[in-house]
Amino acid sequence: MKQLKMIIDADTGIDDALAILYGIKSGKADIVGITTTFGNIPVDQATENTLRILKLAGRENEIPVSQGASQPLTRIVKVFPTHVHGVNGIGDVELPASTQRPISEPADDFIVRKADELENELVIVALGRLTNIAHALKKDPELPSKVKHLYLMGGAVHVAGNVTPTSEANIWGDPEAADFVFQSGLKITMVGLDVTYQTRLRQSHLDLLEQSCKPENREIVSFLNRSMSYYFNFYRQSDALQQCAPMHDPLAVLVALEPGIVQTQQMHLSVECKGELTLGMTVADLRRKPVAGSPVDVCINVDADRAIDLMLEVFV
Repeated sequence: MKQLKMIIDADTGIDDALAILYGIKSGKADIVGITTTFGNIPVDQATENTLRILKLAGRENEIPVSQGASQPLTRIVKVFPTHVHGVNGIGDVELPASTQRPISEPADDFIVRKADELENELVIVALGRLTNIAHALKKDPELPSKVKHLYLMGGAVHVAGNVTPTSEANIWGDPEAADFVFQSGLKITMVGLDVTYQTRLRQSHLDLLEQSCKPENREIVSFLNRSMSYYFNFYRQSDALQQCAPMHDPLAVLVALEPGIVQTQQMHLSVECKGELTLGMTVADLRRKPVAGSPVDVCINVDADRAIDLMLEVFV
Protein backbone atom coordinates (compact mmCIF):
# COMPACT_ATOMS: atom_id res chain seq x y z
CA MET A 1 0.00 0.00 0.00
CA LYS A 2 1.28 3.41 -0.98
CA GLN A 3 2.05 5.64 2.00
CA LEU A 4 0.34 9.02 2.26
CA LYS A 5 2.73 11.95 2.06
CA MET A 6 1.72 13.82 5.20
CA ILE A 7 2.47 16.98 7.13
CA ILE A 8 1.11 16.98 10.69
CA ASP A 9 0.44 20.48 12.00
CA ALA A 10 0.26 20.30 15.80
CA ASP A 11 0.19 22.22 19.07
CA THR A 12 1.75 19.16 20.62
CA GLY A 13 -0.23 18.35 23.73
CA ILE A 14 -1.28 15.02 25.21
CA ASP A 15 -3.55 13.78 22.42
CA ASP A 16 -1.39 15.36 19.68
CA ALA A 17 1.48 13.23 21.00
CA LEU A 18 -0.56 10.05 20.59
CA ALA A 19 -1.66 11.23 17.13
CA ILE A 20 1.97 11.71 16.04
CA LEU A 21 3.06 8.38 17.55
CA TYR A 22 0.17 6.59 15.84
CA GLY A 23 0.99 8.19 12.49
CA ILE A 24 4.63 7.12 12.76
CA LYS A 25 3.90 3.59 13.94
CA SER A 26 1.04 2.95 11.50
CA GLY A 27 3.39 2.39 8.56
CA LYS A 28 0.74 4.01 6.35
CA ALA A 29 2.06 7.57 6.51
CA ASP A 30 5.25 9.03 5.11
CA ILE A 31 5.42 11.99 7.48
CA VAL A 32 7.43 14.51 5.49
CA GLY A 33 7.40 17.05 8.28
CA ILE A 34 5.70 18.29 11.43
CA THR A 35 4.81 21.96 11.75
CA THR A 36 4.03 23.47 15.13
CA THR A 37 1.71 26.18 16.37
CA PHE A 38 0.45 27.76 19.57
CA GLY A 39 -2.67 26.36 21.19
CA ASN A 40 -2.50 23.91 24.08
CA ILE A 41 0.79 25.61 24.98
CA PRO A 42 3.07 28.31 23.52
CA VAL A 43 4.60 27.38 20.18
CA ASP A 44 8.14 27.05 21.59
CA GLN A 45 6.93 24.37 24.00
CA ALA A 46 4.93 22.64 21.25
CA THR A 47 8.11 22.46 19.16
CA GLU A 48 10.16 21.08 22.04
CA ASN A 49 7.49 18.47 22.78
CA THR A 50 7.44 17.42 19.13
CA LEU A 51 11.19 16.90 19.07
CA ARG A 52 11.03 14.80 22.23
CA ILE A 53 8.13 12.72 20.87
CA LEU A 54 10.16 11.98 17.73
CA LYS A 55 13.04 10.81 19.92
CA LEU A 56 10.64 8.61 21.89
CA ALA A 57 9.41 7.10 18.61
CA GLY A 58 12.96 6.36 17.48
CA ARG A 59 12.79 8.93 14.66
CA GLU A 60 15.15 11.58 16.04
CA ASN A 61 16.72 13.70 13.25
CA GLU A 62 14.65 11.88 10.60
CA ILE A 63 11.47 13.98 10.32
CA PRO A 64 11.94 17.76 9.98
CA VAL A 65 10.13 19.97 12.50
CA SER A 66 9.25 23.52 11.49
CA GLN A 67 8.06 26.07 14.02
CA GLY A 68 5.08 28.21 13.07
CA ALA A 69 2.65 30.75 14.45
CA SER A 70 2.94 32.01 18.01
CA GLN A 71 -0.29 34.06 17.84
CA PRO A 72 -3.60 34.03 15.93
CA LEU A 73 -4.04 36.00 12.71
CA THR A 74 -5.63 39.06 14.34
CA ARG A 75 -5.96 38.33 18.07
CA ILE A 76 -3.62 38.14 21.06
CA VAL A 77 -3.34 35.06 23.28
CA LYS A 78 -1.70 35.40 26.68
CA VAL A 79 -3.11 32.41 28.60
CA PHE A 80 -2.83 28.73 27.68
CA PRO A 81 -5.03 25.85 28.96
CA THR A 82 -2.51 24.21 31.30
CA HIS A 83 -5.39 22.70 33.29
CA VAL A 84 -6.12 20.48 30.26
CA HIS A 85 -2.65 19.42 29.11
CA GLY A 86 -0.32 20.37 31.96
CA VAL A 87 2.27 23.12 32.18
CA ASN A 88 4.53 21.40 29.63
CA GLY A 89 1.62 20.29 27.44
CA ILE A 90 2.17 16.55 27.78
CA GLY A 91 0.69 15.96 31.19
CA ASP A 92 3.85 17.22 32.92
CA VAL A 93 5.64 14.01 31.95
CA GLU A 94 9.36 14.68 31.44
CA LEU A 95 10.73 13.04 28.30
CA PRO A 96 14.44 12.95 27.45
CA ALA A 97 15.68 15.92 25.43
CA SER A 98 16.39 15.46 21.74
CA THR A 99 19.54 16.36 19.85
CA GLN A 100 17.33 17.42 16.94
CA ARG A 101 16.58 21.11 16.46
CA PRO A 102 13.81 22.69 14.39
CA ILE A 103 14.68 23.70 10.86
CA SER A 104 15.11 27.41 10.18
CA GLU A 105 12.31 27.50 7.57
CA PRO A 106 9.03 28.77 9.10
CA ALA A 107 5.98 26.50 9.01
CA ASP A 108 4.05 28.40 6.34
CA ASP A 109 7.04 28.42 3.96
CA PHE A 110 7.64 24.72 4.65
CA ILE A 111 4.01 23.88 3.80
CA VAL A 112 4.15 25.89 0.56
CA ARG A 113 7.45 24.27 -0.47
CA LYS A 114 6.29 20.73 0.25
CA ALA A 115 3.05 21.29 -1.66
CA ASP A 116 5.10 22.37 -4.68
CA GLU A 117 7.55 19.46 -4.38
CA LEU A 118 4.93 16.76 -3.91
CA GLU A 119 2.67 17.80 -6.80
CA ASN A 120 -0.84 17.16 -5.41
CA GLU A 121 0.29 14.25 -3.23
CA LEU A 122 0.53 16.22 0.02
CA VAL A 123 -2.01 15.53 2.75
CA ILE A 124 -2.08 17.92 5.72
CA VAL A 125 -3.51 16.85 9.06
CA ALA A 126 -4.11 19.89 11.27
CA LEU A 127 -4.46 19.12 14.97
CA GLY A 128 -4.52 22.66 16.36
CA ARG A 129 -5.42 26.21 15.38
CA LEU A 130 -5.45 26.67 11.61
CA THR A 131 -3.12 29.67 11.71
CA ASN A 132 -0.19 28.04 9.90
CA ILE A 133 -2.50 26.82 7.12
CA ALA A 134 -3.99 30.31 6.75
CA HIS A 135 -0.54 31.91 6.54
CA ALA A 136 0.48 29.37 3.88
CA LEU A 137 -2.66 30.13 1.86
CA LYS A 138 -1.93 33.86 2.05
CA LYS A 139 1.60 33.24 0.75
CA ASP A 140 0.40 30.95 -2.05
CA PRO A 141 -3.26 31.43 -3.08
CA GLU A 142 -2.78 28.50 -5.51
CA LEU A 143 -2.24 26.11 -2.59
CA PRO A 144 -5.75 24.55 -2.84
CA SER A 145 -4.87 23.19 -6.29
CA LYS A 146 -1.59 21.73 -4.99
CA VAL A 147 -2.67 20.06 -1.73
CA LYS A 148 -4.42 16.71 -2.06
CA HIS A 149 -6.48 17.04 1.13
CA LEU A 150 -6.69 18.78 4.49
CA TYR A 151 -7.97 16.81 7.46
CA LEU A 152 -8.57 18.99 10.48
CA MET A 153 -9.50 18.29 14.07
CA GLY A 154 -11.93 20.99 14.98
CA GLY A 155 -15.46 22.24 15.00
CA ALA A 156 -18.83 20.94 16.09
CA VAL A 157 -22.11 20.86 14.18
CA HIS A 158 -24.69 18.67 15.92
CA VAL A 159 -23.11 18.73 19.40
CA ALA A 160 -22.14 21.37 21.94
CA GLY A 161 -18.77 23.08 21.97
CA ASN A 162 -16.02 22.38 24.48
CA VAL A 163 -14.82 25.91 25.29
CA THR A 164 -18.12 27.76 24.84
CA PRO A 165 -21.67 26.47 24.41
CA THR A 166 -21.18 26.45 20.63
CA SER A 167 -17.45 26.41 19.89
CA GLU A 168 -14.67 23.82 19.75
CA ALA A 169 -11.25 24.93 21.02
CA ASN A 170 -9.17 24.80 17.83
CA ILE A 171 -11.64 26.86 15.79
CA TRP A 172 -12.38 29.23 18.68
CA GLY A 173 -8.62 29.76 19.20
CA ASP A 174 -8.27 31.47 15.81
CA PRO A 175 -11.70 31.85 14.18
CA GLU A 176 -10.43 34.19 11.46
CA ALA A 177 -7.84 31.65 10.35
CA ALA A 178 -10.40 28.85 10.43
CA ASP A 179 -12.92 30.75 8.32
CA PHE A 180 -10.22 31.76 5.85
CA VAL A 181 -9.19 28.11 5.46
CA PHE A 182 -12.79 26.91 5.08
CA GLN A 183 -13.45 29.44 2.31
CA SER A 184 -10.11 28.83 0.53
CA GLY A 185 -11.14 26.05 -1.82
CA LEU A 186 -9.01 23.41 -0.09
CA LYS A 187 -10.52 19.92 -0.09
CA ILE A 188 -11.37 19.56 3.61
CA THR A 189 -12.59 16.84 5.94
CA MET A 190 -13.58 18.17 9.36
CA VAL A 191 -13.08 15.70 12.19
CA GLY A 192 -15.00 17.50 14.91
CA LEU A 193 -16.54 16.91 18.30
CA ASP A 194 -19.46 15.12 16.63
CA VAL A 195 -17.18 12.08 16.27
CA THR A 196 -14.23 12.68 18.59
CA TYR A 197 -16.41 12.68 21.71
CA GLN A 198 -17.66 9.23 20.71
CA THR A 199 -14.09 7.88 20.39
CA ARG A 200 -12.86 7.38 23.93
CA LEU A 201 -9.62 5.88 25.13
CA ARG A 202 -10.00 4.14 28.50
CA GLN A 203 -7.56 3.23 31.23
CA SER A 204 -8.54 -0.40 30.59
CA HIS A 205 -7.25 -0.03 27.00
CA LEU A 206 -3.90 1.21 28.31
CA ASP A 207 -3.73 -1.57 30.91
CA LEU A 208 -4.13 -4.16 28.16
CA LEU A 209 -1.56 -2.36 26.05
CA GLU A 210 0.96 -2.48 28.91
CA GLN A 211 0.60 -6.27 28.93
CA SER A 212 0.72 -6.86 25.17
CA CYS A 213 2.96 -4.19 23.61
CA LYS A 214 6.16 -5.04 21.79
CA PRO A 215 9.34 -4.55 23.84
CA GLU A 216 10.43 -1.69 21.56
CA ASN A 217 7.17 0.14 22.35
CA ARG A 218 7.31 -0.14 26.14
CA GLU A 219 8.67 3.38 26.66
CA ILE A 220 5.96 4.77 24.38
CA VAL A 221 3.21 2.92 26.22
CA SER A 222 4.62 4.03 29.57
CA PHE A 223 4.53 7.63 28.34
CA LEU A 224 0.93 7.22 27.12
CA ASN A 225 -0.13 5.84 30.50
CA ARG A 226 1.51 8.67 32.42
CA SER A 227 0.39 11.53 30.18
CA MET A 228 -3.14 10.20 29.75
CA SER A 229 -3.66 10.07 33.53
CA TYR A 230 -3.51 13.90 33.48
CA TYR A 231 -5.98 14.00 30.59
CA PHE A 232 -8.33 11.52 32.26
CA ASN A 233 -8.30 13.64 35.40
CA PHE A 234 -9.26 16.75 33.42
CA TYR A 235 -12.18 14.95 31.75
CA ARG A 236 -13.32 13.56 35.10
CA GLN A 237 -13.53 17.10 36.46
CA SER A 238 -14.95 18.78 33.34
CA ASP A 239 -17.26 16.12 31.86
CA ALA A 240 -17.67 13.54 34.67
CA LEU A 241 -15.96 10.91 32.49
CA GLN A 242 -14.47 8.06 34.49
CA GLN A 243 -10.90 7.04 33.55
CA CYS A 244 -11.33 7.84 29.87
CA ALA A 245 -11.00 10.74 27.43
CA PRO A 246 -12.05 11.58 23.87
CA MET A 247 -9.36 10.97 21.26
CA HIS A 248 -9.68 14.26 19.40
CA ASP A 249 -6.35 14.56 17.56
CA PRO A 250 -5.55 10.86 17.03
CA LEU A 251 -8.90 10.42 15.28
CA ALA A 252 -7.97 13.08 12.71
CA VAL A 253 -4.81 11.18 11.74
CA LEU A 254 -6.76 7.92 11.77
CA VAL A 255 -9.42 9.31 9.42
CA ALA A 256 -6.69 10.44 7.00
CA LEU A 257 -5.27 6.90 6.93
CA GLU A 258 -8.51 4.93 7.40
CA PRO A 259 -11.29 7.08 5.88
CA GLY A 260 -13.80 4.23 6.04
CA ILE A 261 -13.86 4.51 9.83
CA VAL A 262 -16.21 7.52 9.60
CA GLN A 263 -19.34 8.55 7.77
CA THR A 264 -19.20 12.05 6.29
CA GLN A 265 -21.75 14.51 5.01
CA GLN A 266 -20.91 17.50 2.84
CA MET A 267 -22.10 20.74 4.41
CA HIS A 268 -21.61 24.40 3.65
CA LEU A 269 -19.62 25.77 6.59
CA SER A 270 -18.47 29.14 7.82
CA VAL A 271 -17.01 30.30 11.13
CA GLU A 272 -18.56 32.96 13.33
CA CYS A 273 -15.90 35.59 14.03
CA LYS A 274 -17.90 38.28 15.86
CA GLY A 275 -20.63 36.74 18.02
CA GLU A 276 -20.53 37.33 21.76
CA LEU A 277 -21.91 33.87 22.56
CA THR A 278 -21.07 32.16 19.27
CA LEU A 279 -17.48 33.23 18.53
CA GLY A 280 -15.70 30.31 16.86
CA MET A 281 -18.88 28.40 16.07
CA THR A 282 -18.73 26.27 12.91
CA VAL A 283 -22.01 27.29 11.31
CA ALA A 284 -23.48 24.75 8.89
CA ASP A 285 -26.04 25.98 6.38
CA LEU A 286 -28.36 22.97 6.54
CA ARG A 287 -31.04 24.43 4.31
CA ARG A 288 -32.09 22.47 1.23
CA LYS A 289 -30.28 25.02 -0.94
CA PRO A 290 -27.34 26.27 1.18
CA VAL A 291 -25.78 29.61 0.27
CA ALA A 292 -23.70 30.51 3.34
CA GLY A 293 -20.20 29.09 3.63
CA SER A 294 -18.17 26.65 1.52
CA PRO A 295 -18.43 22.87 1.08
CA VAL A 296 -16.66 20.79 3.71
CA ASP A 297 -16.93 17.05 4.35
CA VAL A 298 -18.05 16.81 7.98
CA CYS A 299 -17.62 13.59 9.95
CA ILE A 300 -21.00 12.75 11.50
CA ASN A 301 -20.54 9.12 12.61
CA VAL A 302 -17.62 6.91 13.63
CA ASP A 303 -17.04 3.24 14.39
CA ALA A 304 -15.54 4.24 17.73
CA ASP A 305 -14.57 0.78 19.01
CA ARG A 306 -12.82 -0.06 15.75
CA ALA A 307 -11.09 3.34 15.77
CA ILE A 308 -9.58 2.71 19.20
CA ASP A 309 -8.53 -0.80 18.17
CA LEU A 310 -6.77 0.51 15.05
CA MET A 311 -5.13 3.29 17.04
CA LEU A 312 -3.64 0.98 19.62
CA GLU A 313 -2.79 -2.10 17.58
CA VAL A 314 0.21 -0.32 16.04
CA PHE A 315 1.94 -0.52 19.43
CA VAL A 316 1.24 -4.25 19.99
